[in-house]
Amino acid sequence: MAYIREKTEELTGYQAGGRFRPSVDLDCDFVMVYGIDDTMPERIREYRERGYVVHLMTGIAWGEYQDYLDGKWDGRKHWDEGQVQRDGAGVNHNPTVPYMVPTVAFSEYLTERMKIAVDAGVEAIHVEEPEFWDKSGYSEAFKREYEIHYREPWRPQHENLDVRYKSARLKAYLYCRTIDRVSAALKEYAKVKHGKDLRFYVPTHSLLNYTQWKIMSPEAALIGLAGVDGYIAQIWTGTSREANVYEGVYKERTFETAYLEYGVMQELVKGTGRRMWFLNDPIEDLAGYTWDNYRYNYIKTATASLLHPHIWHYEICPWPHRVFEGKYPRLQPRIEEKIEDSIETEESRPIPQAYATLLSGMFQLFGDMEQEDVSFEGDVPGVGLFMSDSGLFQRTFPDGVVTGEPIEERFRRALHKNSGNAVDEGQAAALMREIEGDDSMMKDFIQSPAFPQFFGMALPLVKYGLPIKPVQLDNVRRFAGYLDDCRFLILSYEYIKPEAPDVNASLISWVRAGGTLLYIGNGSDPFHGISSWWRRSGYGNPAEHLFEMAGMERSPKDGEYPVGQGRIVVWNMLPARLCLNRDLAGAYRELVREGLKKCGADWQYRNDLTLHRGPYIISAVMDESVSDAPKTFQGLYADMLENDYRIIDRKEIGPDGNAILFDFAKIEGETFRIVGTSARVERADLTDAGVCLRLKTADNIRAFTRVRLPKAVAEVSAVDEDGKEAKVSAQWDERTRTLLVSYDSEAKAVEVTGRYGRG
Repeated sequence: MAYIREKTEELTGYQAGGRFRPSVDLDCDFVMVYGIDDTMPERIREYRERGYVVHLMTGIAWGEYQDYLDGKWDGRKHWDEGQVQRDGAGVNHNPTVPYMVPTVAFSEYLTERMKIAVDAGVEAIHVEEPEFWDKSGYSEAFKREYEIHYREPWRPQHENLDVRYKSARLKAYLYCRTIDRVSAALKEYAKVKHGKDLRFYVPTHSLLNYTQWKIMSPEAALIGLAGVDGYIAQIWTGTSREANVYEGVYKERTFETAYLEYGVMQELVKGTGRRMWFLNDPIEDLAGYTWDNYRYNYIKTATASLLHPHIWHYEICPWPHRVFEGKYPRLQPRIEEKIEDSIETEESRPIPQAYATLLSGMFQLFGDMEQEDVSFEGDVPGVGLFMSDSGLFQRTFPDGVVTGEPIEERFRRALHKNSGNAVDEGQAAALMREIEGDDSMMKDFIQSPAFPQFFGMALPLVKYGLPIKPVQLDNVRRFAGYLDDCRFLILSYEYIKPEAPDVNASLISWVRAGGTLLYIGNGSDPFHGISSWWRRSGYGNPAEHLFEMAGMERSPKDGEYPVGQGRIVVWNMLPARLCLNRDLAGAYRELVREGLKKCGADWQYRNDLTLHRGPYIISAVMDESVSDAPKTFQGLYADMLENDYRIIDRKEIGPDGNAILFDFAKIEGETFRIVGTSARVERADLTDAGVCLRLKTADNIRAFTRVRLPKAVAEVSAVDEDGKEAKVSAQWDERTRTLLVSYDSEAKAVEVTGRYGRG
């Protein structure tokens, strides 16, 4: 039955740094005990005794590793392994915790510390956030690694393109090496000493976010490591509210960004059999927002995550104690301060009861997302936009390429629309005109967190209801048939680069078999000039090699070119320019729509993305789209974003709105089913006399459960796990034949019994 499962399925989990307490007993499947301090074995024991599958999570780039840094572990101080930026300042997670250069010694230290968790009986280990900042690269440890790896003297990365690209590649490689060493060593240790198969996962931000924030990390590269069993896609309000530019307006677009972030991450496990959990966070690291703001953005990211039906495992909440025990908004004197160091004010409030209940219901909903019957409304399948790990390596130009005031400062000062604040559209349009006409400003725009080269091509399509997916360029050479489910692909080498010529060979093979490739670019990216396979082969950029392989001129004019049974469409346009005004965005959309028509796909512009996923309807209506018309659903539904799973026959959502509905038309023949619940259903028994439900959720939650039954219940009673009577309310809905029960939770199991009437 829906919602009833074994915890060993590990569909939902959370990470927790402290001891067990009832307020965070969220009744998911597994708990990632965080950190490898001396309390770790006891924390593992506590959660296991309460029925959870227990994993360990710890940071691989940062953590409370003072015994290593101070020399207590091996007798040698390791402070020179902290990341350092150009001015000599350390790159720190907080004042006493540096981001590390992952040396061999550091990997050995982590391995030894995590063996304690293996001995304590964890089923899996997660090493989170392998992060090497683009601005770093000046520490003594990194200089040593550079000289060992490249067999040449270290040079400052700000000097030229080659050194910057090589330094960035090395940063990602070093974390790949560390993860490979640690995972292999721990798996061997678990097998030899305990005779068990330890699993190893990497929680990491999306490739899209790391590219925006200029953090080097191995993303698709981890696919090549045998010791990695999967990932957690760390996507939440804090990553997805990063502002971007669309049709000349710079602002937060949390839903659209999250949709693309989750999309690029699902590609890491496509066809591999590895596990991917999608993370959702009810708040975020910055503590200065209101509960209304957190709820608004949580609904955006949660909806976006549910629009990717090939993933049905979720991390439901990082740090639940800060959600269910914290008070917000809080004052953070410095933006880099950890949330624990923020200060309560008179405006700080604990979580509203209604939001706590909504979250509890979402946590259970995530556990029922493995659905076979899935389809997008107006679906145009198989449309992809390429991303690549190589995009990380060219996020900052060396000295001399960009001059003048940093464009990020101008955005922040003049244009940033932050969660509802007004934008001076006249000032915005003026700045966009400046960018369009000034080469230095354009390059500064390109290297900004707005990441216009990607969003310039992605947002005009998503905003008009095309469910595109970011496709991993690196995978076309890793997996035969990786592109088989794609019919229309969009590529630009202005912000990513192919690792080897066989990437282009694979793309041309796909085109010849009938695919359509839209190439957008004008060859202006300075990183085309790095020392590379295409330069050594006599090409000015990798696109020239691509076109020549297709039998075209190296620098073709705008137009469509037949290639085998497929075609290549060329537009000599810098992708970042598509952000700047509506006309360019519209011209690009029409180019894609005409290309899709020739593939036999009729893309009708719409302002929503709507997925039917089993009995659930997940829908987002977007602003800045083809119209402001609301979307209306008519039928018989339970509203999953209402705490009581309210029964409705009509739902209207306007621009910037979201809906998650349960469609009763999908369960016509079912007489017994959980429709929605904010408590875990541990058991559900139907007898001739009625129904018995065993429910459990965290402390201080108003819990609701709606269950479909063969006939009406006349009497409802409840007792808790101690045998004491529990106060429970009940309502019957005849149209849906559902019983709604509710009660105030005290973090104890409650057994609810519903008895049919006589006759």
